[in-house]
Amino acid sequence: MPKYLKKANPPVVATDSESVKRVSKTLDDIRKRGESEVRALNLAFDRWDGDVVVSDSALDSAEKRLPVTVADDLRFAHARVTAFAARQRDSISEFEMELADGLFVGQRLVPVSTAGCYVPGGRYAHAASAIMSAATAKAAGVENIIAATPPGGEFGIHPAILFALKLSGATTVLAAGGIQGIASLAFGLFTGEKADIIVGPGNRYVAEAKRLLFGEVGIDVIAGPTESLVIADESADEHLIAADLAGQAEHGIDSPVWLITTSRRVAEAVLNEMPGTIAALPEPARSVAEQAWSHYGEVVLVDGRDEACRVSDRYAPEHLHVHAQHLDWWLQNLKNYGSLFLGEETTVTFGDKCSGPNHILPTRSGARYTGGLSVAKFIKVLTWQRMNQQSVSEVAPVAARISRLEGMEGHARSGDIRLQKYFPNRRFDVMCPSVVRTRDRENAG
Repeated sequence: MPKYLKKANPPVVATDSESVKRVSKTLDDIRKRGESEVRALNLAFDRWDGDVVVSDSALDSAEKRLPVTVADDLRFAHARVTAFAARQRDSISEFEMELADGLFVGQRLVPVSTAGCYVPGGRYAHAASAIMSAATAKAAGVENIIAATPPGGEFGIHPAILFALKLSGATTVLAAGGIQGIASLAFGLFTGEKADIIVGPGNRYVAEAKRLLFGEVGIDVIAGPTESLVIADESADEHLIAADLAGQAEHGIDSPVWLITTSRRVAEAVLNEMPGTIAALPEPARSVAEQAWSHYGEVVLVDGRDEACRVSDRYAPEHLHVHAQHLDWWLQNLKNYGSLFLGEETTVTFGDKCSGPNHILPTRSGARYTGGLSVAKFIKVLTWQRMNQQSVSEVAPVAARISRLEGMEGHARSGDIRLQKYFPNRRFDVMCPSVVRTRDRENAG
């Protein structure tokens, strides 16, 4: 049985019904008043009264406002994210096959027409997120990529984000963050093009706006606080583990960081390391990480690697980092995670910023049923079929009988009429025999 040497003790938080009401009302206001409401919200929340649509000249000049090393670093990240996404695209294929004599079926891969990419702002310039969303959409073959991101007061959007979006193939950039940014993408404000899907992380208002609009527009995931889980065995270095956990805890005061280990020595060493590792961070990262570790950090001691996998799969973490030997074994046996980092040489930070695989990932155990953002999110897998008259003679009677079994006479007659047209001199068994349920037979007896 797993033993918790440190258990999460989150503060009691009331149901966030006020956020739901606020987001719902704001979306309704934007539906009614359109672009003028977005401009008013920009001024109220981001102190921005400039143009919402970023000009081509501003995009073109963004690189000039950056140090050369910053621009080079963003190119480095873009090249790797794009290469990985392109390989993902190549791994999905169209096909055609003859399923039966005269029955041809297949699938097509069709990118969505318009992708909406939300890039968070706030305390940080999330240039990596800009690359993760827009470059992946571009690799998927999306022609119209509209990005929305918060302006930063009188200075507007951070030049690193603008350069990253330009580099990644964004066709339009909107200076609109939060609820109004999501609404602008969903409703086609300022562009006349409604997004088919909206992707990208954001705060709880962004997540709630995406949730409320789902169905009207596609979404990637409803993101919660960033999560990171480390699995470690006796060979692990507690200093590296502590650094990795503290580094992820700085995301937010409610960001869970967890350790599952087969070694009591490692567990106790990490518990001893964490306070000092966090204390060495500068503000505001230090205060944020302290609260995250205090309220949401966990250390779990398990009996062996099989139990470690079972416990980890129950967490289904956003990020999963293995500090252990026999990495291929872990790769084959772990099942639920947003993205997996194998060995001490890698770290979640590398994936977050520039190593290649996408960092927009499922949280809150969403990894039980989905992966992270990929080119597949932007591609519709469309099926098709074509038949000749001989295949109709085989399929239509079965379809008619199943339709009548289900009580759908109109469906059945769509098959009947083709049999009558193509084979006027043949008789087909298109009627479903009466099906008597077991209980009916018992009652009849």
